[in-house]
Amino acid sequence: MKDNKLLLWTFTVALAGFLFGFDTVVISGADQAIQELWHTSPWFHSIFIMSMALWGTVVGALGGSIPCHHLGRKKTLIIIGILYLVSAIGTALAWGPYSFSFFRFLGGLGIGASSVAAPIYISEITSAKNRGKMVAMYQFQIVFGILVAFLSNYFIGLGGGEIAWRWMMGVAAIPTALYVILVFTIPESPRWLMMKGNESLARKLLQQLNPGRQIDDLVHSIKESLIVKADSTSGFFSGKYSRPILLAFLLAFFNQLSGINFVLYYAPRIFGDAGIAADSVLGASVPLGVVNLIFTLIGMYLIDRVGRKQLMLIGSIGYIFFLAAVSWAFFTGAQGVYVVVFVCGFIASHAIGQGAVIWVFISEIFPNTVRDYGMSLGSGTHWVFAALITMITLPVLDAFSGGTIFAFFAGMMVLQLLFVLFMMPETKGIPLEELQKRLTKTK
Repeated sequence: MKDNKLLLWTFTVALAGFLFGFDTVVISGADQAIQELWHTSPWFHSIFIMSMALWGTVVGALGGSIPCHHLGRKKTLIIIGILYLVSAIGTALAWGPYSFSFFRFLGGLGIGASSVAAPIYISEITSAKNRGKMVAMYQFQIVFGILVAFLSNYFIGLGGGEIAWRWMMGVAAIPTALYVILVFTIPESPRWLMMKGNESLARKLLQQLNPGRQIDDLVHSIKESLIVKADSTSGFFSGKYSRPILLAFLLAFFNQLSGINFVLYYAPRIFGDAGIAADSVLGASVPLGVVNLIFTLIGMYLIDRVGRKQLMLIGSIGYIFFLAAVSWAFFTGAQGVYVVVFVCGFIASHAIGQGAVIWVFISEIFPNTVRDYGMSLGSGTHWVFAALITMITLPVLDAFSGGTIFAFFAGMMVLQLLFVLFMMPETKGIPLEELQKRLTKTK
């Protein structure tokens, strides 16, 4: 019974990841049609059409700790669903570039907040043994959403027509409505309830999650971890948490400096620049979603077996090789099919490394009292750099060759490899409260 409930609750919360992935990539299919419709300049299009959702994610991620901390994980997840729903309907019915940007911003708020609340919630209801794969279910739903978005764009695009992009944007309302209904059925996080002094309800939930087990030791461990309090961001940045803060910042920084959002947002343009026919570029994007899904499943299988650090090593080496290969293909004028193959290799490296690890690792390394602040910092860092990269992409594509851009990303992944080798600890199988003792200056 416990396993069934845990899976149901985890699946429900992970649906926020599906909406995250779908919303992130669906714009790639509408990108060029919107630019032609509203005659937007490269800078305007990059800032207001393509990156506005990402600036919403920055605000949502940096501010996501506030409702998480004060209202609870569950209420925050409900608010996220409402933001997604309004965004999906609003962008489909947008009457101009500014209204479109406004509704994309609202969706971005939901994405940013979900990248804080969902991993926190899942990490707090699961055991140390299975925490990696359960939190990684959120990442699986992200990449499943990405794949569905690519497929949806492709099939809707086959119909053509001036309003195809509106259907691309609006179809997200269907899974969003399902998520909103389901998220009302989940309980609150027992660790958050303990933090707010509701020990009796927390005990009941912990007993549901651990049937047949004496939970007194677990309750004592959680209570002990709550002795050190950080009720403000000033406490969070006081120095006690400097190591997990640095680890979260660098992991999120390197995630985006791999170029992953550059590729996902602008895949049709990249393939077009590589010589793939205009009527084939949306179809060429579909393999990216398939590869992403397959290697995310592999990452989910391995994350609690080989560990977070080993997956990051594998992913970093793959990043360097395939990004360098894409750069070579652009510099030498190799056929477009090589670019598709090498970009798929890059996506596989991301899925098994950073994609599988980032939300798991950041949700693990902070103590219970500041996990919401820590998740906001890591997620906020991720989205700030995602927004910056997306905002400058079109001007950069005009100024530099694809070979130069992908060579830059490959160089950044060499730095990530050094970070993984010399700074990143392994967190596999270690209880959250034990990690607090190892990674912070608290006991």
